[in-house]
Amino acid sequence: MVINFICWPSTKLAWILALLLNLVMMIQVHGQPPSSGFISIDCGLRNRSSYNDSSTGLRFNPDSGFVEGGMRKQISQEFMADAENEQQKTLRSFPDGSRNCYTLPSTMGKKYLWRATFTYGNYDGLNKTLDGSLFLFGLHLGVNFWDMVNLTNFNPMAAGWSEVLTVAPSNSMSVCLVNFGSGIPFISSLELRPLEDTMYPFVNTSVSINLIDRVRYGNITDLITRYPTDNYDRIWYNHTTDYPWMNLNTTNKVETLPGNNFFNIPSVIMQNALTLDMNYSGMIISSTPHPNVDTKSRQILPIFHFAEINGSNPNRRFDIYSAGELLFSDFSPSRFQVDSMHQNGRFLRNPNATFLLNNTGSSTLPPLINAYELYFLVRMDNLTTDSKDVNYMKEVKNHYNLTRVNWNGDPCSPREYSWEGLTCDYSESNQNPRIVSINLSASGLKGELAVSLMNMVSLEYMDLSHNNLTGAIPDYQLKSLKILNLSNNQLVGPIPDSILRRFQAGLLELRLEGNPICSKVKDTYCSNKKKNAIQTMVIVVTVPVVLVSLLVLMCIIWNLCWKGKSDHEDYAMYEQETSLHVDIRRFTYVELKLITNDFQSIIGKGGFGIVYHGKLENGDEVAVKVLMETSIEDSTDFLPEVQTLSKVHHKNLVTLKGYCQNKKCLALIYDFMSRGNLQQLIRGCLFINLYLLLMFISNIVDLLGCI
Repeated sequence: MVINFICWPSTKLAWILALLLNLVMMIQVHGQPPSSGFISIDCGLRNRSSYNDSSTGLRFNPDSGFVEGGMRKQISQEFMADAENEQQKTLRSFPDGSRNCYTLPSTMGKKYLWRATFTYGNYDGLNKTLDGSLFLFGLHLGVNFWDMVNLTNFNPMAAGWSEVLTVAPSNSMSVCLVNFGSGIPFISSLELRPLEDTMYPFVNTSVSINLIDRVRYGNITDLITRYPTDNYDRIWYNHTTDYPWMNLNTTNKVETLPGNNFFNIPSVIMQNALTLDMNYSGMIISSTPHPNVDTKSRQILPIFHFAEINGSNPNRRFDIYSAGELLFSDFSPSRFQVDSMHQNGRFLRNPNATFLLNNTGSSTLPPLINAYELYFLVRMDNLTTDSKDVNYMKEVKNHYNLTRVNWNGDPCSPREYSWEGLTCDYSESNQNPRIVSINLSASGLKGELAVSLMNMVSLEYMDLSHNNLTGAIPDYQLKSLKILNLSNNQLVGPIPDSILRRFQAGLLELRLEGNPICSKVKDTYCSNKKKNAIQTMVIVVTVPVVLVSLLVLMCIIWNLCWKGKSDHEDYAMYEQETSLHVDIRRFTYVELKLITNDFQSIIGKGGFGIVYHGKLENGDEVAVKVLMETSIEDSTDFLPEVQTLSKVHHKNLVTLKGYCQNKKCLALIYDFMSRGNLQQLIRGCLFINLYLLLMFISNIVDLLGCI
């Protein structure tokens, strides 16, 4: 490196010091490799140690030590030759338990990129991705829902993946696979990449973002660009196009201005761009996620990356729209400088994920774009269990070597996946749940009582009875503890004074019967009389209650049988069996009445029948198309039409969500289009851009090909 400069004698020392400071900073930067902090896990890797990935050079490690449970598997031998990398060859499946988690070290408050990949490869020989049945499972980031992995009708060697940007809530983070009963969860690789604190400023402890699309434009030969070109190992997909699209490129460095390092896009990506032939004035940027991915109900966040790389002094100005909403007006890209345009963390409703870049009247050149990212919102609303309680439970788990199937991830959150034997307090909605009850009775515990149990300040109930615990009882200084059951163990030694005082004051129910410690003690805590009395009282109270309940239930059943049938039940008689094997929902007539509020709101009529507005249980709006009753007997094409429509998926075709097959009612249930039909939209337009018209015709041709 050659440095030329001229300085006056009086400033020479200052220049030398500045140069030395720069050299020190360069040494520090080069001393910290870009991949520092990367964790790359090849799930299910066995019979070998770590290895360097052939394309990125990054070190991949086996997953032992990061996960409990699961089974190591490898893809079918017939697909081995098709694997694009080593990670696709192995996987870990989780046939047991509703939630299984990987836990990786992190730095609290730091931003990270998580990426999980899934290559089925017919590892189990069942052809689950192609047998026509649902194959999906969930992903949780810590205690919050991250994404749905849907591999239904998926190429067995296609690599499904999910990527999220998030903030670490503690010094460790978990990624959990959740079994929904529609296929055994599995994972091929898991990657953790630290980001700069200034990057993606809208990501915080309550907001994470899941990647839908990340694209670089221009004439690029590689299908994807990632590390080492991108220091953060973000994966950029190449977008190839034909006329009227035009590629631009430059060898000049495209710089990021100081203070604008929110995304740190590599200069080599920004040195290429996409524009249009001069005869066109607008371009449409759209993302086409996998058909199994639903973007219609999600809130999305687009980020556009621009840099003017034309060598002359162009006059390029354009507006940016999202679903008809103006996002940015009269925008002009800076020459050889990165401009990243986003809505400061504002999430949009744009079901088709389509954006328009349209020239302003004063522009002499069509729009251009260098790169583009699209994310959807992941809310981090669920609170984790109090960190101290989590650490204490982990110590208890290790102390007794407990291997319960569902003791994975967070002990209390989400509620439906809380650990067996624990009861948590969720009463304070804005505070972390606390563990108030532990029941490890008859759990095969051996050894001394775990000291960690003494430190859980919210604990009210602890049952460690019927185990093989030995040694003395520790001095539990827990003022919150109300019930302590240590019966039927092998405990010896004196009872701590603090426990005796609380028992004598009536603040603690203590049970120690069945321990050597009670061999010379005759106090009530060494007797089971109280237990027997309680059992007798329970029987005395329970038996009459059960008998009365049975009599009431018999009366209700008798009334239902003899009162006659309601309108709902009359229609239930006509529900027909069907041999259709489709992935859409079949509705009953009773469900249609509930959805449409007893068919109150008519939104259209035609030769087929009447269309009603409805709302599903989850709040989604639908259009319910009911066949006229006079035409039902003549309708022989209904089931074939359902069969065909259920297989058609296209961004310009309204999605069929379900159907109703009843001798008295045939209906199709579609997504509700709130802006009206095509005729209404065309009537409302005073002017249709020629380019948009051509795009519309192209989409219709596309649609016909899909059908």
